[in-house]
Amino acid sequence: MLRFLIPLVIVVASCNKKIPQVSTTTPEVQIETRAASAPIAKNIIFLIGDGMGLGQITAGMYVNGNKTALEDFPVVGLHKCHASNNLITDSAAAATAFSCGVKTFNGAIGVNSDNVSVKTILEEAEEKGLATGLVATSTIVHATPASYIAHNKSRSNYEEIAEDFLDTEVDILIGGGKKYFDRRSDDKNLLTDMSTYNVYSFLDTELEDIAIDITKNLAYFTADDSPLSYEQGRDYLVPAAKLSYEFLKRKNDNGFFIMVEGSQIDWGGHANNQNYIITEFIEYDKVIRDALDFAKRDGNTLVVVTADHETGGFAIQRESKMDSLVTAFTSDYHTGTMIPVFAYGPGSDMFSGIYDNTSIYDKMRKVLGWE
Repeated sequence: MLRFLIPLVIVVASCNKKIPQVSTTTPEVQIETRAASAPIAKNIIFLIGDGMGLGQITAGMYVNGNKTALEDFPVVGLHKCHASNNLITDSAAAATAFSCGVKTFNGAIGVNSDNVSVKTILEEAEEKGLATGLVATSTIVHATPASYIAHNKSRSNYEEIAEDFLDTEVDILIGGGKKYFDRRSDDKNLLTDMSTYNVYSFLDTELEDIAIDITKNLAYFTADDSPLSYEQGRDYLVPAAKLSYEFLKRKNDNGFFIMVEGSQIDWGGHANNQNYIITEFIEYDKVIRDALDFAKRDGNTLVVVTADHETGGFAIQRESKMDSLVTAFTSDYHTGTMIPVFAYGPGSDMFSGIYDNTSIYDKMRKVLGWE
């Protein structure tokens, strides 16, 4: 405990009395420096089903035999997902709320509403010595994964975003978008600058054939641009997520933070395509199950599952049966409905209730013991 002598100034104001003279006494006041809180969890697995509202979850659950891994999460909350400049958010602003804890304008990643860069939770994790990872079924420079590593007023500046990946070393990267690194308009080949990575491509290596080397970081590009849908044959998300948890746990004893996005649930909503949504959700449900199983075995891992927003105004209609759904859409864009949050593991009780999407950032930092 540190002790300091400081003057204590007391001012009392009243509408009926004169302000008294300032005391000139200097009593000893004890001030204790505040240490960082002890971490509640060592690891965080943050799962984002892009565009995954209650309609998407419910439809996927019914088609999946009326079962979903989300039923095993003991804590459920709701978050309010509006952007700083619009009641209806886009993925960039919503993901920035998760990654940086600030509301920002639609289209922006890693910056606040004044277009000022804000440190992300992943960047902070790197600084504090944790291992980190990003896995997505979109390009790795797409809005949601990009918001953890890039700072840009426009989510569409893909080549600029790719360069930002060189500034903070994410321990494991899995997603599409290889062309933004090695076939660019400026003729740069960013892959040559990724000397700390073992870089693999879908063109020459299957995911299961990768020899894991925890002495280096790992980047695996699953497509030149956007990956295929699950219906079209994409099948890497489940094994990629499982590989990532084990890789990060072995790579660093300090703990890890990883974000895994089921990106194309959203794309099915934009397309107003029921089967697209449901097949993407069922695949993502397996990712959720595996994360939950990892957390149960590990005992020090918090799993949080949510979405950035709902897409399509997706609803199950009265003619539906459990094995034969009739659905409808109110939009081909995002909607403003609140979004469910599911949590399991140490610190999960913090995620109950109703709160802004930015609070998820604050709650995750608290779980990790960061003041």
